[in-house]
Amino acid sequence: MRLLLTADPEIEVPPRLYGGIERIVDVLVRRLRAAGHTVGLAARPGSECPADAFFAWPGLSSLSRSDTISNTRFLWKTVRAFKPDLVHSFSRVAYLLPLLRGRIPLVMSYQREPTLRTSGLAVKLAKPGVITFTGCSDYIARRGRPAGGDWHGIPNFADTEALTLSPSVPDDAPLVFLSRVEEIKGAHWAIEIARRAGRRLVIAGNHSTGNDPEGEFWRRRIAPEIGRGGIEYVGPVDDVQKNVLLGQARAMVVPIQWDEPFGIVFAEALACGTPVISCPRGALPEIVRRGVDGFLIKSIEEGCEAVERVGGLDRAECRRRAEDHFSADAVVARYLDLYGKVSARLASV
Repeated sequence: MRLLLTADPEIEVPPRLYGGIERIVDVLVRRLRAAGHTVGLAARPGSECPADAFFAWPGLSSLSRSDTISNTRFLWKTVRAFKPDLVHSFSRVAYLLPLLRGRIPLVMSYQREPTLRTSGLAVKLAKPGVITFTGCSDYIARRGRPAGGDWHGIPNFADTEALTLSPSVPDDAPLVFLSRVEEIKGAHWAIEIARRAGRRLVIAGNHSTGNDPEGEFWRRRIAPEIGRGGIEYVGPVDDVQKNVLLGQARAMVVPIQWDEPFGIVFAEALACGTPVISCPRGALPEIVRRGVDGFLIKSIEEGCEAVERVGGLDRAECRRRAEDHFSADAVVARYLDLYGKVSARLASV
């Protein structure tokens, strides 16, 4: 197939430092090409993803009306020049507007809760069978279905090939919190759980230093705890450090306080064989099987009980879970299956 993928104009593919969806798009392009497909990519100028054809967005802001108009026109011209069999958008649904009445199947992927008004408008404007939606989890797909249209949950993937299984850890292995250190990620819960359970806790991730609510959260709720009672902060970590940090942990404790759309770090922990302790919100029930890959808790007390029980979980089974469901191979296979189905469906209309 000839496939055209798009990423938001603000982000380079792959990212130079941190990045979520930029990494997903980069690996997807590479895997699709390795499978024999011809792949074009529309992304921010300076992107170095090795696509067969690269198209640099003229407008660099998704929030600018003039940039949105420019990018919408640009994508329409790009499709006419590249002649793809399918367009897969990880950018803005507005850019697809001129293509909705055409004969090219469109896949629109959401990494956060969709705006029902805009996705619903796309459904109304599109020719039957033209547009299909995916969410980065079944949770996101469910949130989008009231807008109408065909929705599928396809998870994001972790780089399981770069993460290694640690089949066992010492009894006194630390707990790890790995995420941005903010209130919705539950760093304060992780600290209290570690304290009550009598366990060391290593906190890794960046945090706000500004005068915003998250900066205040860091200064009042987290910073005073660092260096006391086995609570350690190591700052942001790169991929190599992440592999070591997760591999040596008894469990990753990130008790989220919001509806997480997916959360790649949870799949990364499982890829290292490290059980996850979190909360049953958003996509977490799709990632963590209670009592198998970790525990989903509703209170700090339940968190303490989970810490005592994770030692009985099979770390090799956590790794298998990541490989079977959240590896690049597993996720790319699901996209390819979807591409085939939507192309066949549109051809039959």
